Amino acid sequence: MAEILALGISHYPPLIGHDERMSWILQRMLQNPNLPEQLRDPTNWPEPMQAEWSDDKGKAAAGRHRADLVGWLDRVRAELDAFKPDFVLIWGDDQYENFREDIIPPYCINAYDSFRFTTPPDNVWGETDKVYELAGNRAAAKMLASRLIEEGFDTAYSYEPLHHPLGHAFANAIMYLDYQRGGFPYPIVPFAINCYGRKVVAQRGGLPVFDRTVSEEELDPPAPTPRRLFDLGAATARILAESPYRVALLSSSGWSHAFLTAKTHFLYPDTPADRDLYDKLCAGDYQAWRGYSGSAIEESGQQEVLNWMCLAGALSALDRRPSETGFLDTWIFNSSKVFLIAPPA
Repeated sequence: MAEILALGISHYPPLIGHDERMSWILQRMLQNPNLPEQLRDPTNWPEPMQAEWSDDKGKAAAGRHRADLVGWLDRVRAELDAFKPDFVLIWGDDQYENFREDIIPPYCINAYDSFRFTTPPDNVWGETDKVYELAGNRAAAKMLASRLIEEGFDTAYSYEPLHHPLGHAFANAIMYLDYQRGGFPYPIVPFAINCYGRKVVAQRGGLPVFDRTVSEEELDPPAPTPRRLFDLGAATARILAESPYRVALLSSSGWSHAFLTAKTHFLYPDTPADRDLYDKLCAGDYQAWRGYSGSAIEESGQQEVLNWMCLAGALSALDRRPSETGFLDTWIFNSSKVFLIAPPA
């Protein structure tokens, strides 16, 4: 029986940039013309939010947030290096990157021979021409797609990209696990999940549109249900456990996103909802995860938790609880970040 390492990280985009820019999403949300006027004044915010914002628009807090994030990323990378996988399967969301109006699959395995992407400009590493070239594992990806289809999961697959070489959920995961710039030697199999569902095209998988109202008719069909993705993750783990491969299963995403959470006026994430899910994950209450509703996901801006729904399903199928977890909450840096390490026994 193959060995499987289960991991979870955040691919938080502002970590690529400098500390003084880390709160830019909140600053953008403050331009919302529908924001209640009193909330434009930080003195009316909750006290913990004021403390993070301080008198420097969060720059000092950003340094602390970065240190916490990188600390966990380094721990996850150490586990990955100790495990030495044949490949890393990454569950990540596609935010109107590779998949656009021409096709939006509910989920899709990228069975590429190789991947190539560049580090974005103005990055924290000071790189101007950094290129990542990584191997894929087409044989393993085709095997997994075939077995999933045979088990009743109508799995899309692709042999080359459509619009984007590699979405940021995957590229950022690799760059962050290589934060110390020692290289990333492991082949990857990206498994793209349509997390953004009703807003993947209507909102271009991103920030709210403030210059016009998006009508109900303009919204897209929903994302796959949490139950379906939980079962997909469970089937993936069972199939790979029976394979000849040594595999790391990695979920890459933040949890509740401020810019998706209408009930907080798009200013801060729904941390209580995230904490409840986190506590259940730590306790191994996987059926609570499987029973979580799509409406709860949308109400709490937790669309990207759907990537973790696959991971929770995998943990359930492997009958495994995490050995290490971390929850990094924030009021001003857009999303809760969760980390998980669950090695084989």
